[in-house]
Formats: sequence, C-alpha cells, structure tokens
Amino acid sequence: MDMANYLMLIYRDEAAAESMTGEEVSAPYREFMERRGDHLRGGAALEPAGTATSVRKREGGDYAVTDGVFVESKEALGGYYVVEAEDLDEALEIAKDIPAPFGGVEVRPIRVLSR
Repeated sequence: MDMANYLMLIYRDEAAAESMTGEEVSAPYREFMERRGDHLRGGAALEPAGTATSVRKREGGDYAVTDGVFVESKEALGGYYVVEAEDLDEALEIAKDIPAPFGGVEVRPIRVLSR
C-alpha cells in the first residue's frame, strides 16, 4: 500500500504563547520530532503573524499586497509538518501527538498533481 502525505498546520494563540520561554516552546517539539521522526518529511516554525505579507489578485489583474495575515483570527498559523502516513487515521494519531497547548492542528491530505 502506498503511503500518503499530509500537511499538519499548527495554529496557536500568539498572545498566550508569549508567556512561555523559547525552551518551553521548543522542547516539546523536539521530543515530538524524536518520537515521530520516521513519519516526518519536512516542517518548520513560522515567524509571528505580524511579519506576514498577503498577496491577493484583484479583478483587473493587478495585485493587492498588504501587511499582515490573509485572514485575521485569534489563532495564527505558527508552523507545519509534512508527514507520511498509511491513511487519515494514522495521520490523525500523529497530529494528536503534536504539542499545541494554545491552539490546535489542522490535518489536510496533500494532493499529488500529475505533470
């Protein structure tokens, strides 16, 4: 059976997370990566939402470039992992293991595009 890839988007309340030190934030992720390393295919933490720039194509064909995230919300995208799993059930079990004390994890299958 072919394994599938899933994108795990980690959302968090940045204001709540500010109360933690860098080590308090990073240690649980290092532990997760050690436990689940055989499934990880990539991932990274993101800079705070305040550093985001959004690009949106307008009707006339030009682009609107604005400071900030695409959609304002209490929880911001804080990082991601790409994991390989047998199926969605296994991917969800891996997602439950991701430390996300101030938010949650969105799991989405990655569509393979043919050339």
